[in-house]
Amino acid sequence: MNKTHLVAPSLLSADFLRLAEEIKMVNKSEADWFHLDIMDGMFVPNITFGFDIIKQINKLANKPLDVHLMIEKPERYIEKFAEAGADLITVHYEAANHLHRLVMQIKETGSKAGVAINPHTPVTCLEEIIPYSDMILIMSVNPGFGGQKFIQTSVEKVRKLNLMRKEKNLSMLIEVDGGVNLDTGKQLIEAGANVLVAGSFVFKSNNPTETIKKLKSL
Repeated sequence: MNKTHLVAPSLLSADFLRLAEEIKMVNKSEADWFHLDIMDGMFVPNITFGFDIIKQINKLANKPLDVHLMIEKPERYIEKFAEAGADLITVHYEAANHLHRLVMQIKETGSKAGVAINPHTPVTCLEEIIPYSDMILIMSVNPGFGGQKFIQTSVEKVRKLNLMRKEKNLSMLIEVDGGVNLDTGKQLIEAGANVLVAGSFVFKSNNPTETIKKLKSL
């Protein structure tokens, strides 16, 4: 089992009327990153927040910002997200016509580059891009909304991707986002995941700090 996995609470599920308090809670917790979901209402059927909110989060956060772009034509905004404070920028395989160029564009800003795939996309599609990626994000729910039920076949996708990583002797991280809790988190770590994104499970719990601690101790 991976004993050094990271936990990235997703601010999509935070209370935005108490956002500063929620950020401070994550800062003080055992969490490793902040996960920020950016949605444009086009690539996914929801709209979240943009550059100005990220800049404000960056002022308070003392942990890396893991920015997940669920937007069309992400190449238009890579530099702006990097300037806003993104330490890692993840783009979707399904949203990129020229994925290698896009990954290189992210790296040129100084941010790390991630590539995400939706539940219906097979990991074999990533074979040519994983040598250039710092992280691969497996969506274990259909992107767009928090609080969805975990898609169980995601565990096997992580296992396949982990095997690809070993066969190619690569070091990119494997992140999973959607429906993560103590049960699914344990399965994912055993399959080879390195980063667990948890939104509702953390922020809707009675004790978010303790919930983060339990995810870290899996």
